[in-house]
Amino acid sequence: MDLDYTDDDLAFRDRVRAFLDAALPPDLRRKMHERLRLEKDDYVRWHRILARQGWVAPGWPVEYGGPGWTPLQRHIFEDECARAGTPPILPLGISMVAPVIMAFGSQAQKDYYLPRILSCEDWWCQGYSEPGAGSDLASLKTTAVRATDAEGEHYIVNGQKTWTTLAQHADMIFCLVRTDSGVRKQEGISFLLIDMHAPGVTVRPILMLDEDHEVNEVFFENVRVPAANLVGQENKGWTYAKYLLGHERTGIAAVGRSKHEMARLKALARREQKGGRPLIEDPLFAAKVADLEIELMALEMTVLRVISQADQAPGPEASVLKIRGSELQQRLTELMVEAAGPMALPFDPAYLAGETAHSAFDDDVAAPLLSHYFNYRKTTIYGGSNEIQRNIIAQMILGL
Repeated sequence: MDLDYTDDDLAFRDRVRAFLDAALPPDLRRKMHERLRLEKDDYVRWHRILARQGWVAPGWPVEYGGPGWTPLQRHIFEDECARAGTPPILPLGISMVAPVIMAFGSQAQKDYYLPRILSCEDWWCQGYSEPGAGSDLASLKTTAVRATDAEGEHYIVNGQKTWTTLAQHADMIFCLVRTDSGVRKQEGISFLLIDMHAPGVTVRPILMLDEDHEVNEVFFENVRVPAANLVGQENKGWTYAKYLLGHERTGIAAVGRSKHEMARLKALARREQKGGRPLIEDPLFAAKVADLEIELMALEMTVLRVISQADQAPGPEASVLKIRGSELQQRLTELMVEAAGPMALPFDPAYLAGETAHSAFDDDVAAPLLSHYFNYRKTTIYGGSNEIQRNIIAQMILGL
């Protein structure tokens, strides 16, 4: 693998950089720079700015509205988005359910849903985890019973999903449901697309340690879902779920964002003092930063190897990316809190929500760090816990 950028690659990078610098609204730039919480409108606005440019779905084929970029161009784009400090494009529609619809959906599903994902007309959430089915996802109990009446074939869905990210904003949920309980648990699961505004769907917030409303419980009580919303074949949903998780785990690595966070960590360490000198000059702290940066460089090389397989869906190597990417993200937040010291501890929800111009504790840089730290405790769990990922590596890569 040639790691040097060609002149064409550099020209592409410059074009992306110029566009991002010009297109990112100042208020979104400020929110991202100061780590303030984003509202639905913030995500949607940036999504639609990129959509008008044709860049909102870097990995999509041209036939579905993608830009037709090479894997390296996609990597450069993500790197530049992190450098510019843009809001993330939420992966639930663009990077998770869309590839499943492209690979396994009907032509009618492709024609209807993919344009709406591109335009952000539909906001998607993920219905996988349940109170009794997290890492052991195949134990899910939400049921979908097929029936026929005067209005046609449909499913009646009953059950509960949990930890559903941003479901309070969602129009649609892609959902794993049990359609056959008389077979091996992985073989009785189907993949349904469910309207979140349908009668019988209830969303309840789960407030996190930092008082943010990011995740939810979702309840289904006799929810009627047209049979046309079944993706692929009935009882084959486990295959589609694994395909989706491969894409999710690859994205969790988030190397570009971590490189941006590394730069912010160094800036923070230059600001903070220890013994009358910048903290970055302390040998022990500097060694921690250097070790983390080396690990991040190694992860980036691994990501480039994986994404260079452009004609293949992510395989078990995505588990490697998920483990290392999530662990490095956590270590970055840990070192930031360590660098800020006691000033990372005060908690000001009003400032994080953008309701006040400055933190009540007179340190706008340190104010969001503990909230960021707590939020990133989840990265080793979602997308399949890292313990499960190590089992996948042992079985599918090492053959143990």
